[in-house]
Amino acid sequence: MKVYSVTDIGKRRASNQDFIYASDQPVGNLPNLMIVADGMGGHNAGDLASRYTVESMIEYLGQAQEKRPIPLLSEAIHFANDRVIEKASTDKALEGMGTTVVAAVVKDGYLYVANVGDSRLYLMDQEISQITRDHSLVEEMVRMGELQRKDARSHPDKNVITRAIGVKSPVRVDFFDVKLEPGDHILLCSDGLTNMVEDEEILQIVKKCHSPKEAAQHLVNEANKNGGKDNISVVLAEA
Repeated sequence: MKVYSVTDIGKRRASNQDFIYASDQPVGNLPNLMIVADGMGGHNAGDLASRYTVESMIEYLGQAQEKRPIPLLSEAIHFANDRVIEKASTDKALEGMGTTVVAAVVKDGYLYVANVGDSRLYLMDQEISQITRDHSLVEEMVRMGELQRKDARSHPDKNVITRAIGVKSPVRVDFFDVKLEPGDHILLCSDGLTNMVEDEEILQIVKKCHSPKEAAQHLVNEANKNGGKDNISVVLAEA
């Protein structure tokens, strides 16, 4: 598996509150690991929430006895959630901090995914498919038939998320597993990419590039070219 990760501050933000991790080598009992976390809260709090979540997950996975990917991801996310809540309780400046998280593992020809919030995972072959479901206000409105999908991107509340790490315990996590085919591309990203670049354009960029590194850099450049209104994080892997 080829994997490349990149995060960029974008054009408008004073700091980067995203935190990413990607390894094609084992992490504990997992054969590989990819994570994107998009922090929220004050300047320092969002930075800390995303970094602390990813680091806590890696710490947990390094010592866990479980071998199945979905239970491992579940345990690691719940561990990180409790850690973030505990950390926020120690400092008034950290109150209200939280983060999205999307994590993925490839094992035995399958992709295993966990997510909380609106950071996404896509699977691409000749088409692009969003595997995760956004935990956001506008997504709930679309599901309820109160908002058209085409209007969701420009809705004023599009950044309001309905689930996050660090808000309450236990946290609700969604899980997915997908059969992979050789040559499939796996994209984990923060909304700094998807709010700036349409899904079909993402697919065309990945298809025309020769490596995950080239494609990931191109995606970041395209998001910045289109305004770069938020931090942009990309983890791209080729199965």
